[in-house]
Amino acid sequence: MNILITGGAGYIGSHTIIQLLEQGYENLYSIDNYLNSSESTYQKIEEITGKKVIFFDIDLTDKASTETFFELNQIAVVIHFAALKSVPDSVNMPLEYYGNNINSLLNILSGAESNGVEKIIFSSSCSVYGNPEKLPVSEETPFGKAESPYASTKQMGENILKDFAKKNKEIEVISLRYFNPVGAHTSGVIGEPFTKRPNNLVPIITQTAAKLRKKITVFGSNYNTSDGSCIRDYIHVDDIANAHIKAINFKNKENLNYSVFNLGTGKGTSVLEIIKAFEKINNITLNYTIGKRRLGDVEAIYAENTVARSALNWTPTRDLETMVKSAWRWQQNM
Repeated sequence: MNILITGGAGYIGSHTIIQLLEQGYENLYSIDNYLNSSESTYQKIEEITGKKVIFFDIDLTDKASTETFFELNQIAVVIHFAALKSVPDSVNMPLEYYGNNINSLLNILSGAESNGVEKIIFSSSCSVYGNPEKLPVSEETPFGKAESPYASTKQMGENILKDFAKKNKEIEVISLRYFNPVGAHTSGVIGEPFTKRPNNLVPIITQTAAKLRKKITVFGSNYNTSDGSCIRDYIHVDDIANAHIKAINFKNKENLNYSVFNLGTGKGTSVLEIIKAFEKINNITLNYTIGKRRLGDVEAIYAENTVARSALNWTPTRDLETMVKSAWRWQQNM
């Protein structure tokens, strides 16, 4: 069985490739354009697993190149990670986000439809829920108002996939709604790619701890939460990766070919709580200040994950201590 991993050099893609290799999957193909990643990631994957990955430098927004790839390789399963993912960047560059995230998905679906693909697993996001009225959110929670262009691309992506699945009954389609992936591989060899201007909280924390940044800005202190800062459901990247292995083997028992699963721990943690947890667990004092609210941020969200636990036989096993320890180990090894 040939498996395509798009965005395989990226954060979640690389951790998923490692688990696929460790569980005996072969014939893996990775596509990446290295916009937010590096080809050197594949060397690190080989260092950890002792196995090589076949990889291609392809821009998935290029329809001709994407369709040629599908024509030349008999792909059975597509795991589609490749996308731009920064909420603030999407607010500042909406056309780039719509153009990249939607066009790449459309080109993949076109290639899959014409070349015998059996399953598509899509990286969606809890951002599809917007600012939910009720917590935790379940798969039945309706889409809320998208708080950013990034969130809009995920809502649009799921709607496209639902329509695609209706027409292509022979292709099983799964949307995995990630909450907030954090942490790094236990080896410390691979983790969230370094950027000079990170937008996710944990890389900002670790870069501040490593003195690569002067301070952390907590965006907002007057949200309707326990300490006034935003609440998120932080989940270890390896738990997210494991859910994709489960999804490969999943078969909908209700004879439906479109399924959705929340991937979260089911527990909300505030921005200030995770900062204080990092300080306590790693015995480090962080410099942080309180700033204004950031456009595009959701106040609070965390998952109801019983559907994924039951249907996928998936359970998140890494706790907050493992998350922040592994993230700090990765930062120290960079």
